[in-house]
Amino acid sequence: MKQILKRREKGPISQMDRRKTFVGYMFLAPFLILFVTFTLIPIFVAMGLSLTNYNLIQTPGLVGLTNYMNLILEDDVFLTSLKNTLLFALLTGPTGYLASFMMAWLITLMNKGRGAFALAFYAPSLTSGVAMSTIWLIIFSGDRNGYLNNFMLKLGVILEPILWTKDANYLKWVIVIISVWMSMGTGFLVFLAGLQNIDPSLYEAARVDGMKNRFQELRYITLPMMKPQLLFGAVTSVVNAFAIFDVATSVAGMPSPNYAAHTIVAHLYDYAFIRMNMGYASSVAMILFIMTFLIGRICFYIFRSED
Repeated sequence: MKQILKRREKGPISQMDRRKTFVGYMFLAPFLILFVTFTLIPIFVAMGLSLTNYNLIQTPGLVGLTNYMNLILEDDVFLTSLKNTLLFALLTGPTGYLASFMMAWLITLMNKGRGAFALAFYAPSLTSGVAMSTIWLIIFSGDRNGYLNNFMLKLGVILEPILWTKDANYLKWVIVIISVWMSMGTGFLVFLAGLQNIDPSLYEAARVDGMKNRFQELRYITLPMMKPQLLFGAVTSVVNAFAIFDVATSVAGMPSPNYAAHTIVAHLYDYAFIRMNMGYASSVAMILFIMTFLIGRICFYIFRSED
């Protein structure tokens, strides 16, 4: 495309250039059609519905910014869900991102057993959040038969079983642990593929020039060569961190005790599919969209490449 634009500056575009441009747009057409239909149009529809009072039965009535004002000034549950979502995003996003990269990097340094370890770390992402949470609930069961309680009772660390999924003081940390484990799937696979595609001759040349250890290779060669994969992993981590819902509801129920695990997506689900207030739910969705979009732009700025 850049070459065609440069030719346009020099003179008229030839028939061959027009044909290449048309073919290029034809290859882009399936993605553009799906993107506009299922992403761009729903965003604008939600933006319009957020300014209305709509219950799926009656005609939407325009209310302006009333939904947003009620969210910020009157809805204490939304403010609690906002605080919980930011906490989960701050803990699970960077932790899962760094853990995925470090595990992928360590596996690439192994001479044998790469496939088995890669499958072990990627396997959690193949199952749903509800199924994985069910497995973790056996570990964090609140009775004496729960694996963690049983282990701690035998060691004498605790005298009575801890209600991990009922006590608000422990509930958030249980969800964070499960969410971090679940978030290591897609990002891990992308990082592993990026690490294996780096030209080995770069490391050999660096050793000849005096590079001494793996951490210098990581800093000066691996990270600069993996900016596209790092960007993709950062964006997916942000989206997954702000979209915590199925893990929280399967572990803590809905609503959770003292709304300790209530997230923005849970609040959206409550008003959209339980109370059928689509206008109010759309305003919640727009706030979530703005938050993820702004943080995504920050990720683009951090991992931008001159190429």
